[in-house]
Amino acid sequence: MSIKAFVWGENVHEQQSELVRSIYPEGMHTTIANAIAAEGDISVRTAVLQDPEHGLTEQALAETDVLVWWGHKAHRQVSDEIVERVAKRVWEGMGLILLHSAHFSKIFKRLMGTPCALKWREAGERERVWVVNPGHPIARGLPQYFELEQEEMYGEPFSVPEPLETVFISWFQGGEVFRSGLTYRRGAGNIFYFRPGHEAYPTYHDATVGKVLRNAVRWAHPAAPAFTAIHNAPNVPVDQAPEPIVERGPKLHAPGEAGFR
Repeated sequence: MSIKAFVWGENVHEQQSELVRSIYPEGMHTTIANAIAAEGDISVRTAVLQDPEHGLTEQALAETDVLVWWGHKAHRQVSDEIVERVAKRVWEGMGLILLHSAHFSKIFKRLMGTPCALKWREAGERERVWVVNPGHPIARGLPQYFELEQEEMYGEPFSVPEPLETVFISWFQGGEVFRSGLTYRRGAGNIFYFRPGHEAYPTYHDATVGKVLRNAVRWAHPAAPAFTAIHNAPNVPVDQAPEPIVERGPKLHAPGEAGFR
């Protein structure tokens, strides 16, 4: 059975900028989806900000193994209710891959709990992406480094939590460096942040970037069914304790009563 990926795109720049439209005439989300689906073992569908519920319905997310997110200009237009819906699925085990400007997306900041801020410069600089964790599944089949001839610069410090793993570090012509491939786990869900992908450059047409995306989807794919019990907080009655105990002292809740949230 193929991995079920879901590419979500903001789809704003493509509508407003002739430059972006000339690079991604079918939308960035379509180019990203095509790159992910290129080897046949990953089925991909897409949705955009303008769809009802942003395309991120309960059913759509329930049928998704890995959600891939690109956003930039319209982060604030994403509904808080939808953000909580996505976070819930990540905690249950759905993988999440965040691309480029998605570092400022509501969902990334929600899951990281930090500002996720950085330095930046839009000057079409060469980016050299170093593979600093060559044994990681996301780096499988990659060279020691790869280059993107034109990209937006992101520079440290990057105000995110310390990652589980750093897979890539980027160097830019202006001298800055950036941790450009970071993994996290939130609840049962695997998360990967991948830096390249400014809309003014043809980054998602690059073959090596496509390989990274496919590797990342395979890595983030959940290994078990959705862990829906992660949300449960049961009040365990005394007579159901694993070892016999005698109830002592006062309490605020009746046996089995739900607690405060």
